[in-house]
Amino acid sequence: MTSRQQWISRSKPLVFLTLLLPFIWLAYLAWHNVLGADPAKKLVDETGLWAFRILLLSLAMTPLKNWTGSSIWIHYRRMTGLFAFFYVLLHLCIYVFLLFGAQWAFIGNELSKRPYIIVGFSAFLLLIPLAVTSTKNWQKRLGKNWVKLHKLVYIISILGLVHFIWLKKLGIVAIWPYALILFVLLGERVRLFWKKQQLKHPKTLN
Repeated sequence: MTSRQQWISRSKPLVFLTLLLPFIWLAYLAWHNVLGADPAKKLVDETGLWAFRILLLSLAMTPLKNWTGSSIWIHYRRMTGLFAFFYVLLHLCIYVFLLFGAQWAFIGNELSKRPYIIVGFSAFLLLIPLAVTSTKNWQKRLGKNWVKLHKLVYIISILGLVHFIWLKKLGIVAIWPYALILFVLLGERVRLFWKKQQLKHPKTLN
């Protein structure tokens, strides 16, 4: 094992702990009952926001590789993606079981009145196959289809942003930094796609 590989291996537990810190902090606040007048609502909001933040972080790994010229970022992509799924799942569970006490009829009524919930739930459903197929074994089994499948993350990120904007839980001042980051990341993806197309079909595109 090279010194670089050793450094990556040693840094992963630190990255894992860093990504777990929001959960630990929220659990601490819940345990000490300092989440405010509506703890369940506060937990729903915070876990949803952290899920979106970490999703953006996972999207940033490939652009960071391109911008810095270092492939080290790719080694953390799977972990950040799985943590995004973890916080989304936590967000959903708190919403269903703590906020509404698993009252399915009431939740169904909420879905009909609040379409942004459907948008958020759609993002969660799309995340499931990405989490399940995140291993190297699945990557080998799916081959080129693995890459195509995991491009769903861009649609998921857009749905996540729409969910927050529609929810109007954050003011426009708080939303625009996330929207700007997502715009930059999607723009980088489009740039790379166009560059590949130019290399494949130089005469057609020029």
